[in-house]
This record gives sequence, C-alpha cells and structure tokens, in this order.
Amino acid sequence: MNPMPELAPMLKQLRLSGLLEALPARNRQAIEEHLSYTDFLALLIQDEIARREHKRLSQRVRRANFRSHKTQEQFDFAFNTGINRALIQELATGQFITEPASVLIAGPSGTGKSHLAQALGQIAACQGQDVRFMTQTQLLGALK
Repeated sequence: MNPMPELAPMLKQLRLSGLLEALPARNRQAIEEHLSYTDFLALLIQDEIARREHKRLSQRVRRANFRSHKTQEQFDFAFNTGINRALIQELATGQFITEPASVLIAGPSGTGKSHLAQALGQIAACQGQDVRFMTQTQLLGALK
C-alpha cells in the first residue's frame, strides 16, 4: 500500500508539503534500518526543519540584495595587508549585531570593502539576521 495519495492533501493542509519530498527516501531508510516509528518521524521532522531553515536563509539572502556571493574565506588578506584580519574574524562572529555596535567599512576604491561587507552580511544571514546590502551611492539616494 502506498500512503502517499492519502497523505499528500493532509500534509499540504498542515503546510508540511516538504515532507512529501523526503518521505519516500526516509521510508526506504526506515525499512532497511528497521527504525522505530518515533525514529522515522524524528527524521522526517528534522528534514522539514532543515528545509524550512534553508528556505528562510534563501529568502534573507535574496532580500539582502547582495551583488554577488562573497565569503570571508574568499577574501585575500594578502592583497591588502592594511586590513586587520583579527578584527574581521571578530566581526564574523556577529557579536556586533547583538551588542549592538555600528560597523563602518571605509577606504579607497578596490580595497575589498564591498567584499567584506557582503561576506559579513552572508554570515549574519546564516545566523538568522535580516540583512540589507547597499553601496554608499544607493544609501544616499534612498535617504534623499
């Protein structure tokens, strides 16, 4: 018996349609590994939580309006030796958000300001924070 036809409308009504994707694979796993009902259910719920968190992260990143995907690991500290690596790593913890403390990244063109701002924004988004990236020109235009 395939429970999918009966489950689909109920899962959609409960806004758990993501379980429909995970159900066949988790059902096979439960059979192969002789999982208990509660272990099977726990795996399905973990899948749904992970799917929802991934969806929320994708929405936060999209709303942040980053120009490109930049990470702290991609930043070349050797290119600009004047940047305090320890300070950037401290900022990457996100503690400045919870304190709260302002962060201003300033410098001449081509020194990595936008890269660092977007990398810190990516980290903050992964930590569940809402982020908005904009250049100085965009910010001044919005304020005007």
